[in-house]
Amino acid sequence: TSSGAAARRFRYEAPAGNIGINIGVAAPMAYFPFSGWKDSFFGIMHGQGRDSVEFYTEKKVVVERWAKEHSRKF
Repeated sequence: TSSGAAARRFRYEAPAGNIGINIGVAAPMAYFPFSGWKDSFFGIMHGQGRDSVEFYTEKKVVVERWAKEHSRKF
């Protein structure tokens, strides 16, 4: 998408824990100790590190890539 507003709305309203925007596969290079929100996890233990502490917290990972013409410098 080239719409920042549409991407922003989707990232906050989508009922998913792993979202990719302008990315083929929403899999970051770094390892996140995170398994998702619903039934996308196999097993009984989600936790490593902070996940064990934040057991009742719903986290969301968003990986985005924007074309240079849609980016702005900060």
